[in-house]
Amino acid sequence: MTELRYDALCIGNAICDVFAHVEEDFLRREEMVKGSMQLIDTDTAVGLYDKMGQTVRISGGSAGNTAAGIASLGGKPAYVGKVAEDELGNAYRHDMRGTGVHFETAPLKNGAPTARSMILITPDGERTMNTYLGACVELSPEDIDAEDVRASAITYMEGYLWDPPAAKKAFLHASEIAHKAGRRVSLTLSDSFCVDRYRSEFISLMRDGIVDLLFANEHELKALYETADLDTAINAVREDCRLTALTVGEKGAMAISREETVHVPAAKVDSVVDLTGAGDLFASGFMFGLSRDLGLAACAEIGCLCAAEVISHVGARPEKSLSGLITQAGFAA
Repeated sequence: MTELRYDALCIGNAICDVFAHVEEDFLRREEMVKGSMQLIDTDTAVGLYDKMGQTVRISGGSAGNTAAGIASLGGKPAYVGKVAEDELGNAYRHDMRGTGVHFETAPLKNGAPTARSMILITPDGERTMNTYLGACVELSPEDIDAEDVRASAITYMEGYLWDPPAAKKAFLHASEIAHKAGRRVSLTLSDSFCVDRYRSEFISLMRDGIVDLLFANEHELKALYETADLDTAINAVREDCRLTALTVGEKGAMAISREETVHVPAAKVDSVVDLTGAGDLFASGFMFGLSRDLGLAACAEIGCLCAAEVISHVGARPEKSLSGLITQAGFAA
C-alpha cells in the first residue's frame, strides 16, 4: 500500500486574483457595472490586465485556498490545478509551493492564458470583478497523478469544476484511484447556482458511493434537496452521504453521519470583514482533523477556527498561522 504523505489532495480551478485600485471613470470607460461580476473572454482579459496599472496578485481558487489552509495548519496538502506557462502561471506555482503545497500539475503550453479574476476596487471600497477562466478549464484526467492520489488521505474537489467535461472525468478518475487505495473522496458544492446546474449528478455521486464526504453551507444543502427547511435537507443528506460537513453561518457548523449529528458553535471573531473563503478554510480545518482521526466535533471546531480567521480580514487565505491558533485552542497541530 502506498505510504500516506498528504492530508488532502485538492483539485480545483487555479485562478490568480489580481487587485487594482481604480477611479470611477475607469469603470465607465470600460463599460462596467460597479459591484458586478462578469465572465470575460481572452482578448478582454489580456486588454484589461494591460490597462490596470499597478496591481497586487494573490493566488486563489476555492480548492487552492483549502490547500493553503491545510499548509498553514501544519499539514501536508497536495494540489491539482491547471495554469498556463506564462507570467501569472509561474507566479501561481511559486505562491502555492511557497506556502508548503505540493503542486506539480504540468502547465498548459501554447493554449489559453492562466485564469485570472481581475478585481477593481473603487475609492468607496466597492469591488468589480472580471473573471477569465482560461487555462484552468483545460484540466483533464492526464493531470491526475495516481501516486499522489494514493498518498492522500482525502481527495477533495470543488463543484465549480463540474462544468468542464474533461475536469469531471479527472475527478471521477481520481475518485476511482482513491477508493481502490482505501482513501476517502470529498466534494464541496461550491455555490447554489452550481447545485442548480448539477443537482441530480451531485446526489448520484453520493448515492453511488463515489463521494464519501460532502461539504456544503445551509443554502447549498437546501438548494440540493429543493427545500426551504434545513431539517428536511439534513435528513435527506444523512441517507445519501456517509458524512456531511455543514456550515450554518453564525450558528457554527454540523457534522452529519448516518449514526449521529454533531453541532458546534461558531468561533468568536471580533469583526467580520470579508466572508470570502470562509467555506474553503472550514474545509481545510475539517479535513486536517479528519486525516488525523480526530472526532467529528473536533474536526468541526478546527474548521470553525479556520473560518473565523479568514473572515476577520480581506482575502481568502489565512494571514495568521492557523497552526498557532488551533494550538492555543487546545488542539495539537
